[in-house]
Amino acid sequence: MATLEILEFPDPRLRTRAAPVESFDQELGELVDDMLETMHAANGIGLAATQINRHVRLLVLDVSEERNDPRVYVNPEIVSEEGSQVCEEGCLSVPGIYASVKRAENIRVRAQDRHGIVFEEEAEGIHAVCLQHEMDHLQGKLFVDYLSPLKRQMVKKKLDKQRRQSEQTVAAGSIL
Repeated sequence: MATLEILEFPDPRLRTRAAPVESFDQELGELVDDMLETMHAANGIGLAATQINRHVRLLVLDVSEERNDPRVYVNPEIVSEEGSQVCEEGCLSVPGIYASVKRAENIRVRAQDRHGIVFEEEAEGIHAVCLQHEMDHLQGKLFVDYLSPLKRQMVKKKLDKQRRQSEQTVAAGSIL
């Protein structure tokens, strides 16, 4: 298994629409394992393949408190939704930024597992939010797209500043 690089906003590759997964082989299984390892290493609860520059309809998540219930969704689609909720969201591709986003409260999703077996399940609360968030990534959409243009620009500036400070810290450390 390997920890993969996570793309960060405003990287244009995050805007790529993912293609359906057609081959349920060893390569897909390895990608699933690497994504789960990457998500856990980054202390995330969800990760879409788009975020690691693999543009296939695959996402993983683990919303359990113990972080011991990893879930895999291949070619996911929402078949029904009801209610609405506003939740404070963050994203591994937009580090350190959180914002309130309105999403469906309950959803029913149809997907395939890592072996290609079709399943359907109900999701509510944080599970529903996470699924919708990660499925947005597969469409090339980020949670910051739900923000006003002004707030989105502020997020971009804040991330740019964080990157500059991080690069300066690394540069200063390498001088010593």
